[in-house]
Amino acid sequence: MSRNLLGQETSPYLLQHADNPVHWHAWGDAALNEARAQDKPILLSIGYAACHWCHVMAHESFENDAIAALMNEHFVNIKVDREERPDLDTIYQTALALLGEQGGWPLTMFLTPKGEPFWGGTYFPATPRYGRPGFPDLLRAVSKVYRAEPERVTKNVAAIGDALGKLSRPTGGAGIPIGMIDRIAERLLREVDPYHGGIGGAPKFPQAGIFELLWRAYRRSGDNPYRDAVATTLTAMCQGGIYDHLGGGFARYSTDERWLAPHFEKMLYDNAELVDLLTQVWQGTRDPLYATRVAETIAWLEREMVAPNAAKGGGGFSATIDADSEGEEGKFYVWTEAEIDALLGADAALFKSFYDVTPAGNWEGHTILNRRANANDPDATQEAVLAKCRKTLFDARAKRIPPGLDDKVLADWNGLMIAALCRAALVFDRKEWLALARGAFVFVTGSMTEGGRLRHAWRKGRLAHPATLDDYANMIRAALALHEATGEDGYMAQAHAWVDVVDRHYWDREAGGYFFTADDTTDVIARTKTASDNAVPSGNGTMVGVLTRLYHLTGDAAYRARAEALVALFSGDLQRSFFPLGTLINNAEFLQSPLQIVVAGPREKKATRSLLRAVYDAALPNAVIAVVADGTTLPPRHPAHGKGPVDGKPAAYICRGPTCSLPLTGAAQLAEALKDE
Repeated sequence: MSRNLLGQETSPYLLQHADNPVHWHAWGDAALNEARAQDKPILLSIGYAACHWCHVMAHESFENDAIAALMNEHFVNIKVDREERPDLDTIYQTALALLGEQGGWPLTMFLTPKGEPFWGGTYFPATPRYGRPGFPDLLRAVSKVYRAEPERVTKNVAAIGDALGKLSRPTGGAGIPIGMIDRIAERLLREVDPYHGGIGGAPKFPQAGIFELLWRAYRRSGDNPYRDAVATTLTAMCQGGIYDHLGGGFARYSTDERWLAPHFEKMLYDNAELVDLLTQVWQGTRDPLYATRVAETIAWLEREMVAPNAAKGGGGFSATIDADSEGEEGKFYVWTEAEIDALLGADAALFKSFYDVTPAGNWEGHTILNRRANANDPDATQEAVLAKCRKTLFDARAKRIPPGLDDKVLADWNGLMIAALCRAALVFDRKEWLALARGAFVFVTGSMTEGGRLRHAWRKGRLAHPATLDDYANMIRAALALHEATGEDGYMAQAHAWVDVVDRHYWDREAGGYFFTADDTTDVIARTKTASDNAVPSGNGTMVGVLTRLYHLTGDAAYRARAEALVALFSGDLQRSFFPLGTLINNAEFLQSPLQIVVAGPREKKATRSLLRAVYDAALPNAVIAVVADGTTLPPRHPAHGKGPVDGKPAAYICRGPTCSLPLTGAAQLAEALKDE
């Protein structure tokens, strides 16, 4: 007799459902075999631990004995953590889109016993509302169709399967020239909200890839509207309620167009992408707000997101922090005016004027702290008082019941954060941030590798699930970032080894491009292949960047050829929509317009560090930086091959294409030369 089997899992999301009266299975052969044996359709529910609407559907339906009985009678029920199995989530989100429905979480899909999708949706209420049918009625209707109208099911399965297959066979194109990227940037600029920033209206997501594209357009063209669009967006987010003004870190998205009211979950990947983008934009604007938010977010990361260490050392980063505490969304984060007055006393009036605290509140009778309402900058004395107030409120908040932490470690999200930490450490000269990145890298390579292959997820000493393309792409990028930051050859060797694995197990030998899953991942109905960004940057788009960087660092032309093949393969997708292709487009620009900067001299020498400081002070999104110390040489094909210090002084060379500048031995001289790049 079936029962709820989720108590055997390690995923915090699955464990949240271990006491449901629903007879949940984890995804796997056992569940699929049971569906085949009973000839029952599968009800697949995909979500994640920090998801607010997942909690709502759980409370309304999955904890309801009567609804659970319907589910158990008519379906084999499978729960999937989308963070643990992004490959499954990608397949079934795509299937839902092919049915003409908007995706999201919780994802509710109905499958044949073979795992083939035939219908689905997202959140369904327990009773009819929001224009949606009640979940019990839906369960009866789907079960009836499956039994009484098998031809409809077969027709849907065939149509979805055919469409999934076509999406994995891109039509290809002629590449993505700079002129096309310019036109895309012009088009995207028109979509930016000129008042509040972000794309379109509510809800608003950070969409770091798109705003990096606009920032690159500004650096390429010097046209101020691009800069203003990026700055307006980042400033609004940094001052809005989507940012945690007491503890640091950004929530996943805003439910309104003003960045005031988020769904309060904090995701590692969003914060990695925003740390990286804020650092890049700070290089070109020197806005102190961006530097502050980077530092505060990394402080939050170190304080709250370092997962318990495995025996092999290091410190990987946890995945998410929940939106809800004590069963209420945002309860941990919001305030009443009375609470503020009681805690801050004489300083309360000043704090309330800057943080939008009013008797009525700004969200459901409470206040989400934000700095958008008061456009004035505090003077130094006021800022000191505000800092003291924030500390008081932070300490008081720490006594509340906190939202749940999903402490599983994901290789791809850790790769994103490691690379962001490396850039921030170099730009802001914070060695402790580099140490944090090193620790996470040690964790992934030591505790998340098995038989020379990465695994996707780790929790409490248990590895789970084969690595995806995104895991490898982001960890290769992380390895190259650490190599640039430290000069240590071990990081470069690891990058080469991982590229070999990706080429062997993920490359489509017939049509080109990388599949999302490896050739020996056996429990998926399709191997998807796309360059579209989803919640995280696309693996194929990221691989264009890492292959380009490897080519310039090693001189191996095979890396460049593969990067060019990827861009050509997916460039035809631009005809459908360029909105989800930000990572591919940004790296296509990098492929065509790299700026190679060589600093020749020992890293420990003061003059070498001064030259590097000049480089990291400049806004150079396409820079490939190499330090040539004693005993090392550049590849023979490198335009600066054979160049070195001048009269015993460290020297820098700026190279575009086959041509390099004269040696630059002074930091001021180098900084001046980089202004034109």
